[in-house]
Amino acid sequence: MKDENYILYVQTTDSPEKQYSPLVLAQTAKMMDIKAEVYYLGTGLKILMSGEAEKIKLGSFPSVAEMIQKTLDMGITIYACEASKQMLGLEKVELIPGVKIVGAGTLNDLALDAGATMWF
Repeated sequence: MKDENYILYVQTTDSPEKQYSPLVLAQTAKMMDIKAEVYYLGTGLKILMSGEAEKIKLGSFPSVAEMIQKTLDMGITIYACEASKQMLGLEKVELIPGVKIVGAGTLNDLALDAGATMWF
């Protein structure tokens, strides 16, 4: 059953300028008492590799690593796609602590439950 008070943000790219939007929007949703979750797949997963998010800092924003940590600290779940991890040859790579590694079917389940999905 759709939860109209739930937004799923899906990150599909490692493009630096696209990293902030899903995190800012998820944090904002949480502050608005809207359930928010973030799902990384495809090359977006590269950002979750240890040390990668620290390299991205645009404008006056904190680093992407700081944004990810704040998102997790706010109780927002961040998912990483296991199939994408395999596709990118990252099976043995440690991701940022706190990220949940899940199967590809999880994205379908989350999207079916969410009142809205936003893709980046």
